[in-house]
Amino acid sequence: MAPKNKKQKQDEQQTLTGAEIVLRALTDQGVDTVFGYPGGAVLPIYDAIYNQNSVEHVLVRHEQGAGHAAEGYARSTGKCGVALVTSGPGATNMVTPIADAMLDSIPMVVLTGQVPTHLIGTDAFQECDTVGVTRACAKHNYLVKDVNDLARVMHEAFYVATSGRPGPVVIDIPKDVQFASGDYCGPESVEHRTYQPRTEPKERRIEQALELMKSASKPIFYTGGGVINSGPEASKVLRELVAATGFPVTSTLMGLGAYPGEDEKFLGMLGMHGSYEANNAMHDCDVMICVGARFDDRVTGRLDAFAPNSKKIHIDIDPSSINKVVRVDVPVVGDCEKALKALLKGWKANKKKTPSLTEWWAQIEEWRARKSFAYPKSDKVVKPQYAIERLYELTKDRDDVYVTTEVGQHQMWAAQHFKFAEPNHWMTSGGLGTMGYGLPAAVGVQKAHPGALVVDIAGEASIQMCMQEFSTALQHNLPVKIFILNNEWMGMVRQWQQLLHGERYSSSYSDTLPDFVKLAEAMGGHGIQCSDPAKLDDALLEMINHDGPVIFDCLVEKAENCLPMIPSGAAHNEMILSEITGDEIDEDGKQLV
Repeated sequence: MAPKNKKQKQDEQQTLTGAEIVLRALTDQGVDTVFGYPGGAVLPIYDAIYNQNSVEHVLVRHEQGAGHAAEGYARSTGKCGVALVTSGPGATNMVTPIADAMLDSIPMVVLTGQVPTHLIGTDAFQECDTVGVTRACAKHNYLVKDVNDLARVMHEAFYVATSGRPGPVVIDIPKDVQFASGDYCGPESVEHRTYQPRTEPKERRIEQALELMKSASKPIFYTGGGVINSGPEASKVLRELVAATGFPVTSTLMGLGAYPGEDEKFLGMLGMHGSYEANNAMHDCDVMICVGARFDDRVTGRLDAFAPNSKKIHIDIDPSSINKVVRVDVPVVGDCEKALKALLKGWKANKKKTPSLTEWWAQIEEWRARKSFAYPKSDKVVKPQYAIERLYELTKDRDDVYVTTEVGQHQMWAAQHFKFAEPNHWMTSGGLGTMGYGLPAAVGVQKAHPGALVVDIAGEASIQMCMQEFSTALQHNLPVKIFILNNEWMGMVRQWQQLLHGERYSSSYSDTLPDFVKLAEAMGGHGIQCSDPAKLDDALLEMINHDGPVIFDCLVEKAENCLPMIPSGAAHNEMILSEITGDEIDEDGKQLV
C-alpha cells in the first residue's frame, strides 16, 4: 500500500459512529442518492441520513423497488447504485434485484441491517443469515462485526462492485455496530489486496484476433452489455472499428445502444427474438468477434449448431466467462474499451489486403429483405409493434429519452422496434427476466436524469408486480411514464402455450385487471387509455407532454405473437417467422393490401 499523506492520517483520526461512517463513506464515494426503506435494524443509519444533506434518500414502497431503482440509476449513469434496507424480510426482499444485478453485471452496493452481534444465530426477531442467503447471487458480501472495519469495507465494496465485471456487493451491518464509535478512513487509504482484475489485453491475443479478422470473408461483431459497462468511450471506438472494417454488427438485448440502431451496418438484435438477418449471419459467419457478451442460451440456441463453421474471438473482462459456454479460438481477457482500441489501432496499421465482403453483404441484404419484424397492420385495433413504433417516431429526435421495460412480449417488441442511438438509454432485465423491474428502474433513471423523458414499456401483468412504486414517483416528483401494452394475457406465457404446449392456456389469462386509469387517478397521477390506432399519436403526445407521472393503458391486439422466434433447443437458422413477407411490405414498412 502507498504511504499515507497528511489528509489520509487526519481522516483516520476522525471518530464517528458506525451510522455516520456509512454516510461519510457514501459521500466520499460520490453517492448522491440512496433508494431504501427503513426498519428497526437500520434506524441508526436513517438517523444519520436525517442529520446530513449530502446524500438524498428516496423512499420506495417495497424493498425490491429499492434494488431495481438502484439498478436503473446505475445503468443510466454508469455509476454505482446504492440501496438500503433493514434485516430479515427487508434483506430477503432485496434478493431478486441482487440476483438481477448479478446476471446483468450492474454495479450496486446494498446495505442491509442486521440484529446486534450478540443475537446473531439465536433466531432473533427479523434475523436471517443475509450473507448466506445472498452468497450465491452477489458478486461479494460482507458481515461487519467490528466498527473499525466498517469504513474499509464500505470503500472496498464500491471498488469490487465497479471493477472488473461489475456486480452487486452486499454489506450486512449489525445494529450495535451502527451505534458503536470507531475510526474513519478515506477511500484513498484503502486498497483491495487480492482483487485486481486485468484490464489490459495481452498484445499476443490482439495480434491473433487481428489475423483472424484480416482473413475473414464472412465476419460479424457480436456485441453485448460489456461494451456499455466499459463506458461511453467503448461505444465510440466500436463505431470507429465497424466503420474501418466494414463488418456487420449485431447486439444482445443488453447491448442495445452501443451501436446506432438505424445504422446500415447494424443487423438488429440477435437471439430468440432477434432479426432474421442477424441470426442467419451469426449462423453462417466464418469469424465472430464477441465483445462483452457471454454466449447465453437466448443467443446461442442449440449449442452444437451455434455458428458451426466459425472461428471465434471472445473479448471479456471476466476470465471465468471465457470458454464457459462456447469454446473460442482467441480469448482476449481485458476491458472492452482497451481491447477495441487495440484492435482499431492494429487494423488501421494493417497493410495486408483483406478479402472482399461484397458477397457477404449481398447475402445479408437478401436476408434483410425478408423484413422479419414486419407484422400485419390494422386500422381497427392497435398492434403492439405499431404502438412501439409510434412511440419511437414521436421521440427519436430527442436525446434525453430513456426506456425501461418489464419482462415479456412487450420487452421483445421494444427491443425490436425502438432504435437506440446511444448507450445507457435502454434499461431492461436480461439474465434474470424479472417481471416488475421496469417501473422502479424508471424511478431510478428519472432520479438520475430529472428533466429527461423516462418511459417504462410494460405489460399489464408485469406492471402489477411493483405497481406500488408509482406512489414513489408521485412523492418524489418523478414524472415517469408507464406505457402499458395491455393484451389481457401474460403474453409470452400464452405465446409459448400456443406454439409449444398445444394451446393449453393454463393460468395465463388476466381476467381481473384493474382499471389502470382509475388506479393512476386514485394514487394522484394521470391516466390515459387508448384503443384506436387513429387516436394513438394524440394520446402518446398527451403522455409525453404531461408534466407528472402517467399510466397509459394502451389496449392492443390480444392474440399477437412476438416473432421471429427461435424455439427452445433450435438453431439460429430454424426460426419461426411471421407469415408476412418482404414482398408484402412497402418502403415505409407498411403492409401492402
